[in-house]
Amino acid sequence: MKFKRRLNTDSRVDLIPMIDVVFQLILFFLVSTTFALLPGITLNLPESDTSESTVTSGIIITAEQNGTLWVNQEPVSLDELESALAAFPSDEREAVPVTLEADELITNGTIVRILDALRRTGFAAVNLRTTAVH
Repeated sequence: MKFKRRLNTDSRVDLIPMIDVVFQLILFFLVSTTFALLPGITLNLPESDTSESTVTSGIIITAEQNGTLWVNQEPVSLDELESALAAFPSDEREAVPVTLEADELITNGTIVRILDALRRTGFAAVNLRTTAVH
């Protein structure tokens, strides 16, 4: 009995396993990456030994060293702060937490004026953001 030999080879590269591995790597890096909700503002936050880590949501007021104020990601002046806070719905003001991020060189008077504006507009919960000392 005579067998016929195949001289041409059928070579294929199966790309499906490679696509699966790349997809899994993309998912891994997306899940393992942490996303920060901080604006592009550089602050030197004050340090605290007793600070606790919390997840912040709601309104973020940022006070830079040069006196610039930000409500979420909108720049406002100290005079415009109360009207910017009044734009939020009044029925949600007591439930919405406010986070105050102030540079450590901001004067106490500026922080008091910010807290007064928050109190006048009806916001009850204010968190001061600090960095933890390691």
